[in-house]
Amino acid sequence: MLLACVAVYALIRLIGYGADWISSRNTARELQKDYYGAGAPAPESSPETPAGETAVPDAEEEPAETALPSPKPTDIPTAVPPPAAETPLPAETAGNIRLGQATYPPRKGAAISEKFQELRRKNRDIVGWLTVEGLLDEAVVQRDNVFYLNHDAKGRENVNGAIFLDAAVSLVSRPWSAVLYGHNMKNGTMFGALRNFESSSFYRRNPFVTFNSMYEDGRYVIFSVGEVSTVSRRSNYLDFYGVMTDDRAARQKAIDTLLRCSVHSCTLEVKPEDQLLLLVTCVEEDENRRVVAARRIREGESEEKLKETVSFSRRKK
Repeated sequence: MLLACVAVYALIRLIGYGADWISSRNTARELQKDYYGAGAPAPESSPETPAGETAVPDAEEEPAETALPSPKPTDIPTAVPPPAAETPLPAETAGNIRLGQATYPPRKGAAISEKFQELRRKNRDIVGWLTVEGLLDEAVVQRDNVFYLNHDAKGRENVNGAIFLDAAVSLVSRPWSAVLYGHNMKNGTMFGALRNFESSSFYRRNPFVTFNSMYEDGRYVIFSVGEVSTVSRRSNYLDFYGVMTDDRAARQKAIDTLLRCSVHSCTLEVKPEDQLLLLVTCVEEDENRRVVAARRIREGESEEKLKETVSFSRRKK
């Protein structure tokens, strides 16, 4: 009798997960239509590939992926930096923002773009859009680091949750770093597909990430893929607040940690003056996080040249 009850319960849970997956995909498609405009198809990177069809590792690379844990509310980082006032980058100079050797295009003002005005009619918490080539094409929301653990990008209850921006990050005053969280879902939704970047061949083919906020567009190149710890005594501990602070030494330390913990050798230049984008999700070990870290492409940099530089990256032994 007990086994029968357990089997029924498991079946109900499975059906529930399936229904939420369908709902999550429908929400994504609906918001994509608003984002790209009527009649404009979403790019080929729309996440329709089943989770099982992950990138095949090179012969030189890692063994086959182990099964990921079943999705649950704790699949999202809980050890996030304490809310703090975001420090704006230095003031614009000669039409551009200059941070050491990093130069970025000027902010076009704090006006919300037209396409995001349309999206925010569906949900006022939508603040950005994330496109990871071949894997993700999703709205990004922001509230309190809790609500979107189990609600989709339109605010409806859903076990898949949504991709959300850390509550401590202010997009109004261009932040030093944008930290995004998403569930590590076995069905491939949200950040479940980030494990593909542990394959060097996949990383070399897909080194770019686009994160457009409601105020400006942003294009980034990935420099680190790996696991970090939220426990300060661990050697792979990453201070997430250090990534977002305006303290140059703390940011350099965080970058060093990301580079050291990456499964790939990095040949890209990364400086504490660079604007960073971190995609963060949980892994099997509760205290660890998988992080895909990227820096914003600097003014004058060629994507072709950057991809060529990334092509020299190899998986560490």
